[in-house]
Amino acid sequence: MKLRLLALLLLAAPFALAADRVTITVTHDLAIARPSETITVPWSKISEALPGALLQKIAVRDSRGQSLPYQVTNVAPEAKDPQNKGVAYGDLIFQHNFAAGEKSATFTVEKIDEVAPVFPTKAFARYIPERLDDFAWENDKIAHRTYGPALAAPDTEKRGKEVLVTSGLDVWCKRVSYPIVDRWYNKGHDHYHHDEGEGMDMYQVGPSRGCGGTGIWDGTTLAVGRNYKTWKIIANGPIRAIFELTYDAWDAHGRQVAETKRFTVDAGHNLDLIESTFKLVEGAANELTVAVGLNKNPADRGQDPQIQVSRSKENASLTQWVVQKTNDSLGTAVVMDPAAFAGFAEDERNLLVLAKAKPGKPVRYLAGAGWSRAGEFTSEQAWNDYVAACAARLNSPVKVSLK
Repeated sequence: MKLRLLALLLLAAPFALAADRVTITVTHDLAIARPSETITVPWSKISEALPGALLQKIAVRDSRGQSLPYQVTNVAPEAKDPQNKGVAYGDLIFQHNFAAGEKSATFTVEKIDEVAPVFPTKAFARYIPERLDDFAWENDKIAHRTYGPALAAPDTEKRGKEVLVTSGLDVWCKRVSYPIVDRWYNKGHDHYHHDEGEGMDMYQVGPSRGCGGTGIWDGTTLAVGRNYKTWKIIANGPIRAIFELTYDAWDAHGRQVAETKRFTVDAGHNLDLIESTFKLVEGAANELTVAVGLNKNPADRGQDPQIQVSRSKENASLTQWVVQKTNDSLGTAVVMDPAAFAGFAEDERNLLVLAKAKPGKPVRYLAGAGWSRAGEFTSEQAWNDYVAACAARLNSPVKVSLK
């Protein structure tokens, strides 16, 4: 009887263990390295495999047993969850550095008794009411901002308020991995235009598209919107930030077009994923030609820039390498979803990547920048190689399975 009971316990042990742990296998088809690859698993799958799992009482481990930082997105914060099934949650998110030639990796998610640690924030977004409705975002590589209604409003009281009407996207160059957005806004406008050890704002936007702004192209002219109207943060680190900006309708060659932009900002990446969805308010069209732009002359004043431009139909990418006199070099880029890519163009202010889009259907692209002073991209070739790798990764996403 004792032997039989022992045999039954041994047989039951793996099944008891399975209730507290799930195995995740991630594969991909590329031979290149994929550093900071973001892996997402629907929380509903985790909850199904680990009934009663709490987001603050799990551990994500790699194949060596090392604990990994993770994040669980909250897509329905108002949802009630009396049975603890995580109905308000979206995805479990963590990252892995795939080495060149490493095409498969295995991870485990398990319940733990203690509360998981708070992981360092590497992706962050915030509305900035204290600076004329700016909206800013960053990760551990680069930072950005764009402009809201207060900046576009006229200076009716004649107090010298800055006025700028633009839907372009700005770049803040970082040379540190920790968050700087709050620190720089607290330092004041004059300070973040100088590198005091953390980085600087050395990028000019004005009425251009900046680094990844959009418009509607008719073959000769770019029709663009105004400053964003509303903002919404969907997820806010530590690994991924997701937010949306909406833009009031504008006249796009006889049609009234409105836009919603969703940004996905991942730790470890110089390029953000942007999904722009256009809505026709007035006028008719089965298809729109969307243009995503880079400012032709983004350098600081007095920097006597030398600018190199590369266009790749193969990668559906547009890159700039801007050498400034005292600010060193800045690479910028747009990578279009190849399914929508429709060529290149330019106007007086912008270099453009074109895409075909249907109203209501998002146009997906990557946009971002890298500064030579941060140490990773010290040549035009290094920047272009990085952008090409980003294009390959966009076109070949990882595959995730649970066991």
